Amino acid sequence: MSDLYKRRSFMAALVAVVMLGALTGFAQQYIPETGSPELTKKHRKKDQVKMDPNLPNVLIIGDSISIGYTEMVRAQLKGKANVIHNPGNAAGTTLGLATLQEWLGDTKWDVIHFNWGLHDLKHVTETGENSNNPNDPQQADLATYTANLKVLVKQLKATNAKLIFATTTPYPKGVKPCRLPEDAPKYNAAALKIMQTNNIEVNDLYSLALPKLKTLQRRRNVHFKPEGSKVLADQVAAMIQSALCIKRRGTGR
Repeated sequence: MSDLYKRRSFMAALVAVVMLGALTGFAQQYIPETGSPELTKKHRKKDQVKMDPNLPNVLIIGDSISIGYTEMVRAQLKGKANVIHNPGNAAGTTLGLATLQEWLGDTKWDVIHFNWGLHDLKHVTETGENSNNPNDPQQADLATYTANLKVLVKQLKATNAKLIFATTTPYPKGVKPCRLPEDAPKYNAAALKIMQTNNIEVNDLYSLALPKLKTLQRRRNVHFKPEGSKVLADQVAAMIQSALCIKRRGTGR
């Protein structure tokens, strides 16, 4: 075998090794991490809304129910307020405690419309996965929910925004993951005591939706049909607009 052939073979092998290493490094760097709730939470999409500095700022904090009506609220308050939803799903009070300050940021909020409850009362496995078994524990039992909500309310009051708490909306039997219909009133009752103590206005979406639940809500689901979200949005927008008027008459803008 000639020296030239040996050198060429060596160079070809060297190039192959380098390319393999580069490709391996590329793969290691860009392999997507899936199945990680923590990663998903960290990389939620921001609510991309152009802020008008001449308008008051409204923050809606809530789960997928609020995501369903926020765009309609925004449309009703167009030209009257900047309406922002927290990035992604606010889920339960545990996530709220971990993430609220990030959601608040450095924006001066005039009104904050908020809710936690629907995720707190759902049943989960010991590892935190959604469960359809009513014998499994709740994500946050009533005592934990109450304690967490008290801390969250204290943090929200520190913003000096006008606060509105929305009660957790009702749902039928048989929803998945497991949520017992009788738990929503219990969690709402605990929340209402906290709101009353702190003089926080309440938007009773539970009572609004309950009589019309079969027509407004999806079958065996906690989520609402578009017409159901519209009913919720109408009341949310009306209460926010009223709160903005109160805010303007007070010391805020």
